[in-house]
Amino acid sequence: MQISFLLNGETTTVDVPPTTTLLDWLRESRGLTGTKEGCNEGDCGACSVIVTDEDGPRALNACILFMGQLPGRAVRTVEGISGPDGTLHPVQQAMIDAHGSQCGFCTPGFIASMACAHLQGATDHDDRLAGNLCRCTGYAPIIRAARAAESAAVPGWMRDQPPGEDGNEVSPGEANNEPAPSHSDVTADWGHRDPVAGTGASAAGDPGQGGGAFRPRSTDALAEWYAANPGTTLVAGATDVGLWVTKGLRDLGTVAFLNGIEEMRRIEETGDGLCVGAGATIAALRGVVAGRYPALAELLRRFGSQQVREAATIGGNIANGSPIGDGAPALIALGARLHLRQGDARREIPLEDFFLDYGKQDRRPGEFVEALTIPHRDGRLACEKVSKRFDQDISTLCGCFYVEMDGGAVRLARLAFGGMAGTPKRARSAEAALEGRSLVDGLAGAKAALAEDFTPLSDMRGSAAYRLDAARGLLARFCEGEGALPRHVLEIRA
Repeated sequence: MQISFLLNGETTTVDVPPTTTLLDWLRESRGLTGTKEGCNEGDCGACSVIVTDEDGPRALNACILFMGQLPGRAVRTVEGISGPDGTLHPVQQAMIDAHGSQCGFCTPGFIASMACAHLQGATDHDDRLAGNLCRCTGYAPIIRAARAAESAAVPGWMRDQPPGEDGNEVSPGEANNEPAPSHSDVTADWGHRDPVAGTGASAAGDPGQGGGAFRPRSTDALAEWYAANPGTTLVAGATDVGLWVTKGLRDLGTVAFLNGIEEMRRIEETGDGLCVGAGATIAALRGVVAGRYPALAELLRRFGSQQVREAATIGGNIANGSPIGDGAPALIALGARLHLRQGDARREIPLEDFFLDYGKQDRRPGEFVEALTIPHRDGRLACEKVSKRFDQDISTLCGCFYVEMDGGAVRLARLAFGGMAGTPKRARSAEAALEGRSLVDGLAGAKAALAEDFTPLSDMRGSAAYRLDAARGLLARFCEGEGALPRHVLEIRA
């Protein structure tokens, strides 16, 4: 696949298998070995780089970022963070002054994340650096360095102007408001397998490197393609699919990269609520919902790391179908509806009906998640995640509770859990026990009813008995009110 992008300020065009990771290409093909390989699954941050597109700069994990996601973007590695004349970036100088580096293995990733936050004007350093693991120095001097660099001016060389997929420069942070491209506005590149009849594409490429790549620029183009090629692997943020390659060593066959579809990244207010494109990142969604649903925004903060949240999409989180995916319980509690598309046919279903069984969703061949609608509601929402670590950890269980009150009685209750069954699921018996009663009066019955709603499994993260007890505890904290216990896990003290 021929890919053109900016690399440390210079236009770069390469022909490379599309599912080659940026990390491998940087180190093996360009000799840019400052970017390190640690976990190779997006957890440690040693491979962090800065990627800029029309939505602005983002720190991303190069180890699970495919080259096929880069056309029209600008990439800056640790080698490009100091100036062309060798002048240090303010965060680099601050790291020296604060003694923030010891062995240095993790330092390039820290520098990339810190420089990206500095470029964005972000000062929430604990969040921004939670995805960068330090093996020996300790975080205190690194955080001191980040704070010391806050007021320094952004160096001019850091303001990349990505070329855009059509070769024209785009202004970071300004969304593309042009009309959606037509069906023909796509790019495709084929590998060794036989081309699909009628595409007019020829067979080319390196045997063993999959079936080629397709980059639609509109949902219409994606719908037409995917309906004809339902075996295609769809790649949005690659925060999960990337591990299929780096850990599972899978050949993905033909892939479609969706990050070039601007309309799928849109988040818009409508008469029905908030319409969220399936390609909207977790980071973007968090910023939009913070005012109306702060509990959801706080839950989204605990999705992976900043690098993961800037890449992962809400559509991918849902379509993945994981029983411990944290997005679904909150959205089910709010009554979100899913918009699915297969060719020209569209349908809308309640999100809770999408999950049929473990590993099975109500998605037909050639059908994809196009968007979801989060209704505007005026009730009370709480989201609780139980995991062994606060940051970057998979849930043992996640409980999300929404109620609407009529005086002192519950008029409507929607209680949804992840990690309690083979799919994200509502606790309908517990809901019925709450409705018509006060939260306190209905609590005992609702806690007992959870055993009717769920028969949890035991695994490495928790036993069935623990999960059921924890679910009852989360429900009790919700029903007993804001003042009964600290609402935030970081506020709890022994």
